[in-house]
Amino acid sequence: MQKEIIIAGFGGQGVLFGGQVLAYAAMDTGKEVTWIPSYGPEMRGGTANCTIIIADDEIGSPLVKNPPLAIALNLPSFDKYEELLAPGGTLIVNQSMVDRGAKRTDIHVIFVPCNEIAEEIGDKKLLNMVAVGALLTALPEITIEDVEKALEAHLPARHKHLLPKNYEALRRGFEAGQKIPV
Repeated sequence: MQKEIIIAGFGGQGVLFGGQVLAYAAMDTGKEVTWIPSYGPEMRGGTANCTIIIADDEIGSPLVKNPPLAIALNLPSFDKYEELLAPGGTLIVNQSMVDRGAKRTDIHVIFVPCNEIAEEIGDKKLLNMVAVGALLTALPEITIEDVEKALEAHLPARHKHLLPKNYEALRRGFEAGQKIPV
């Protein structure tokens, strides 16, 4: 098994952290992992993405051309990764930031109102965990419990008080992602 994932959006949306949490969850369950961040010099507000590869065996190359899984947290990321996604792949889209439907019919597209769900929970910064939760509907190799354990183990001490809201965001995202058959 080898799964390639790209998470993309604006700086400040938690793109890199969402990828780190997935990588930690996979690593902590004994899988091989790569995590490569990419962002512009402007950071907050600029483009940001990260590539995560999760595998049972050694990973030959950390480069991904046509991922089978992706999260697009804004319209520019949706425009880019809808085209690049492998046929049959799954694209999680932050419906809160995208004002159009999918053009391709050979991929699964799951629209989740990440911003609205995060705001209902009480912290708009949780939109990344909502999206990660939705992604888990298409990534059975990693469970919600695996991600919760990774958050517990790797979240800095100063942010531990945010764990319950992160857990809720994951679960709400997962529920939203399940509403659309993959």
